[in-house]
Amino acid sequence: MRLENKVAVITGAAAGFGEGMARRFAEEGAKVVVADLNARGAERVAAEIGEAAIWTQTDVSQRSEFDEMVYAAKSAFGRIDIMVNNAGYTHRNGDMLDVDEATFDLITAVNMKAIYHAALAVVPIMERQGGGVILTTASTAGLRPRPGLTWYNASKGWAITATKSMAVELAPKNIRVNCLCPVAGETAMLEKFMGADTPEIRERFRASIPLGRLSTPLDIANAALWLASDEAAFITGVALEVDGGRCI
Repeated sequence: MRLENKVAVITGAAAGFGEGMARRFAEEGAKVVVADLNARGAERVAAEIGEAAIWTQTDVSQRSEFDEMVYAAKSAFGRIDIMVNNAGYTHRNGDMLDVDEATFDLITAVNMKAIYHAALAVVPIMERQGGGVILTTASTAGLRPRPGLTWYNASKGWAITATKSMAVELAPKNIRVNCLCPVAGETAMLEKFMGADTPEIRERFRASIPLGRLSTPLDIANAALWLASDEAAFITGVALEVDGGRCI
């Protein structure tokens, strides 16, 4: 029970990597706040986890909704030990000049500004509690960018830099800050990452990964579990590649 007596807030937890984290954290003893813009999905995940979970409908681009999410977490469980910034958004794989401004703004709001919102909302709480963990889902795209996803790549590079800077600044408060860099996986955004979902394109993606497969929610959840646990008590400022060797 590596997260016993811990409370974790996970955004984008109605499906994909976030759902995997919510389920895995609960298995290891955590109380979990399943936060997502998709209320029906969040409610489903929380119900399936059981008494150890609550759900909130949260638009991470809005500071006021972060405050409501934090209020729900503290009302239900009394504290927040782990904040996982997992919600993400991307444009379709293609020419960088074809991405419209509204899509660009949404990418930056969800992938970048939400990390700022989260810090404002939870750092004071964690400081009063004597410490905590902030974990962000970044991407291999922020480490080894490739054509076709330029603005998404840039947002994840920003997230990695923010992680490292926050780690240094928050270390005296005993708040550890790390991020995960998954390779493409079976999530709702996979089709946009690939541009189109065909057997040929999937094989091309798989061929770029030395271990020969895409990532799974369990792969990411297990890595997140370790970084969130006390086993990683001396780990901060890390961008952990969960990529089957893709970034080598």
